[in-house]
Amino acid sequence: MTTLVRAPRVVTAELDLVDGWIAVSDGRVAAVGAGPAPAHDRVVDAPGTVVPGFVDLHAHGALGHDFASCSADEARAAVAHHAGRGTAHLVASIATGAVPDTVAALHRLRPLVVDGTLAGLHLEGPWLAPARRGAHAVALLHPPTPAEVELLVDAGGGALRVVTLAPELPGAIETIHHLVDAGVVAAIGHTDADTEQVQRAVDAGATLVTHLFNGMPPLHHREPGPVGVALTDERLTVECIVDGHHLDPVTVDLVRRAAGHRLVFVSDAMAATGCADGPYRIAGSDVVVDGGVAMLADGSSLAGSTITVGDAVARVLTARPDDAARPDVREAVAASSVRASALLGLRPPLTVGAAADLVVLDPEGRPTALEVPA
Repeated sequence: MTTLVRAPRVVTAELDLVDGWIAVSDGRVAAVGAGPAPAHDRVVDAPGTVVPGFVDLHAHGALGHDFASCSADEARAAVAHHAGRGTAHLVASIATGAVPDTVAALHRLRPLVVDGTLAGLHLEGPWLAPARRGAHAVALLHPPTPAEVELLVDAGGGALRVVTLAPELPGAIETIHHLVDAGVVAAIGHTDADTEQVQRAVDAGATLVTHLFNGMPPLHHREPGPVGVALTDERLTVECIVDGHHLDPVTVDLVRRAAGHRLVFVSDAMAATGCADGPYRIAGSDVVVDGGVAMLADGSSLAGSTITVGDAVARVLTARPDDAARPDVREAVAASSVRASALLGLRPPLTVGAAADLVVLDPEGRPTALEVPA
């Protein structure tokens, strides 16, 4: 059974087509093109631009469920919330906790990676800098030890895809080597490192920067630090949380202009995503969500977001509508899907053989997941 999805515009990892179509068979892309289409059993006309489903490298949960502590069924519900807003592949981020609890979370979530519910697991902590802790409880943070690294990598098995750590901590460079050898992406984040320490981490194999600008020193003209290295080192992919709170629009524009070809949108969505305002917890800390903004109860730091990657896409596509330099759909597709897919080793989105994860953007850039009949 082949379904032909037609749209005024189709943007994939490789193509930008006017009056395009995607042939879908058994849930996968069989062909992509414009003009004459192959034989098909039925047609679905999309009411807007069709783009690939989003890929979120960094999300902590939704609907009141935190991946660090929730059950497998609750995790599935959180993933479904993101999926309903266009996220086709999600890496579950496990925030700092007591090591036995983190091991238990890895074991609990691994089957969801095996069955395809999750695209992988991400450890954000406990190997973070107390001075840049954000929402992570100081009492739970510490440098890595070889035994602990081995324990957590083993607990994650092949499901562990990303680990965020501060490269200035004792043992961090050795840990990066261990992670890379195990096939895990080493990410620089929640760090107080200087420029040289960050460069050493990249030389050791770190390839990702966790939520650029957040959880690290600001850019300084004599000490560029993590931000300066992230904006200039071609080996690094850089995450940004584009929710209107973590980064000023001018800062997002700076990243686009300096390192736009390495930018990925992430949600950093915490448990309150999809929920009402109120009290929550993450990484051992009390959080209050007010107006959709998650802050530590003491007001000292943001504590994740309550958006999805689709919200970030809509935000950048509607930013400064009269500015010719604003992001276009192709740029948004690369930042919301293509680069994260490459980092995870997935097929380029909406190419032949890839999963037929389709999202429709309305004229304002607002996304809706498109269900293709089986």
